[in-house]
Amino acid sequence: MLPPLPERLRPKTIDEFVGQQHLLGAGKVLRQLIESGNIPSIIFWGPPGVGKTSLARFIAEQIHLPFYQLSAIDSGVKEVRRVIEEAEEKGKSILFIDEIHRFNKAQQDALLGAVERGSIILFGATTENPSFEVISALLSRCQVYVLKSLEQHDLAELLQRALAKDEVLAAKNIEIAESEALLKYSGGDARKLLNVLELVSNTSKEGKLTIHNALVEQVIQQKMAIYDKSGEQHYDIVSAFIKSIRGSDPNAAVYYLARMIEGGEDPKFIARRMLILASEDIGNANPNALLLATSCFQAVTMIGYPECDLILSQTTIYLATSPKSNSAYTAIRAAQEAVRKTGDLSVPLAIRNAPTQLMKNLQYGKDYKYAHQYEGNFVNLELLPEKIKGTKFYEPGSNARENEIRNYLRKCWKEKYGY
Repeated sequence: MLPPLPERLRPKTIDEFVGQQHLLGAGKVLRQLIESGNIPSIIFWGPPGVGKTSLARFIAEQIHLPFYQLSAIDSGVKEVRRVIEEAEEKGKSILFIDEIHRFNKAQQDALLGAVERGSIILFGATTENPSFEVISALLSRCQVYVLKSLEQHDLAELLQRALAKDEVLAAKNIEIAESEALLKYSGGDARKLLNVLELVSNTSKEGKLTIHNALVEQVIQQKMAIYDKSGEQHYDIVSAFIKSIRGSDPNAAVYYLARMIEGGEDPKFIARRMLILASEDIGNANPNALLLATSCFQAVTMIGYPECDLILSQTTIYLATSPKSNSAYTAIRAAQEAVRKTGDLSVPLAIRNAPTQLMKNLQYGKDYKYAHQYEGNFVNLELLPEKIKGTKFYEPGSNARENEIRNYLRKCWKEKYGY
């Protein structure tokens, strides 16, 4: 049986890969690793159809290691351990796990030993943010590479390559008069593009076939999408959604929310964006915003569509109508910048931990004053390292809640920080 077109066109050399030039272009990091043969365990993170599986197979062929593949949908802990044992018997091997974000903690834990020993090189593919879906112990042992949706010019190049290099398509004498529907429907997904091209090409048994938009829409029985989950419009709608909430416009925010829901956007993605916004743009102006956004994420994870659209709507409106402050965002960014510039500064002796007598002899904890033993539960004590003492990272926002915070800090730290 003839393999599907995407399988027939899997790249056999690094230069045949379409897109991902930020990783595979001349001199880029992943290309250099492949050419050197020194491959670490890798998590490939990106939308469907951008080459995660193709890259994993290609690398395995390049470095001449046995290749094992598991799907997180079908494989339990027992299957994972069986494959690891088999791979270790052959020496170092590559284990590719598709949709690794679907593995639970126990399944991911089963991989740790072999990855730590180096007996397997783990390749994981995920469409979800690995920071949320992959356990930290496993994530710390892997390099994460982000793959991007294919651009219009990448898809057009792939179309031409398919017509020129695939013998089956070449024999059908295909001419593409219009490609907009093919490119639009694919949504940056190479697999989807090639599947649709093959489906359309199968409508002609002999003679010349001219592909145009109407024919593509007729074959797939779908008008061009008004919301593309993988393409440029996806990012435009998400950006408009976030900026509408930040701009305190609940009407615009709910409209863009509806655009995403009607387009089939993953509700966890929407909830995750609101969870970030609750701290970045609202913060201590309304601390309950973070609590509601967290509850929203948990609820949509449990419920899913269609019922979770109400939860998303309620949370969107709440966040849009909350007072705004980015003081938590600016404070941590300023502190991080200070850490990068000044390095590991010594913690003042007075506030160091002193669990042993040796540490006490070294004056760890000496002169520390316990705040609750003083009036107002506050004592003026230098807490920052000497080199940066007096540095102010946090500036309260101009809202009712943070005005209260400002007054409290002014009472405590007026001389030091000038609140």
